[in-house]
Amino acid sequence: MSQTSPISASDLAALLAARLCHDLVSPISALGAALSVLDDERAEDMRDDAIELLRTGANQARAKLEFCRLAFGAGGSKPAVIDMSEIRRLADEMFKDSRPDLVWKTEATGLEKPAARVLMNLIWLAVDALPRGGTVTIEAVAGEGGARLSLVSEGKKVRLEDAYIKAMAGDRPEDGFDGRSVQPYYTGLIAREHGGRADVRVEEERAVLSALIAPMSDAAT
Repeated sequence: MSQTSPISASDLAALLAARLCHDLVSPISALGAALSVLDDERAEDMRDDAIELLRTGANQARAKLEFCRLAFGAGGSKPAVIDMSEIRRLADEMFKDSRPDLVWKTEATGLEKPAARVLMNLIWLAVDALPRGGTVTIEAVAGEGGARLSLVSEGKKVRLEDAYIKAMAGDRPEDGFDGRSVQPYYTGLIAREHGGRADVRVEEERAVLSALIAPMSDAAT
């Protein structure tokens, strides 16, 4: 990372880890609560509820870890094309309990790993922009010229903070980075490091998140 970067490599890693841990607290806490009930001999009548809570917490934790393994991590050490069906499976599992609905209109059958990571982070940001529900329409096209990604969040009370928009463009928010604003910065960083860019614009009841990512062979030259 260059000296002109608004955040150090160590701070970036720490904040991404904080974001992951924050999202794992809820399902892990549910597992702990369920185990406490099962350990209580006086709570025999709540045993079925506790088992269901265990199942739900375990499924949510698995979905988040699988999603974040690719969105934040290497997802495997070798360069690869990630099947769109796998990206869709991970996203659908991750956000199946969220208020916005995911609408897939993807032409690409697969995306190179950098483009896949950008797409998954954009999906997360697009879902977070709709706290009261709506739809997130996902489009992805890939070819010799690279990948073109476009996500449209539509619904009431679309919310995407100015700090997120600045961060995605590579600028430091006025109050500095935190566990949430670091994610759009990381998304834009991946795109820029692979010969592309990531943008976002917010309208009254609509947010459009888009990205261009060059092919890995071009970005490496």
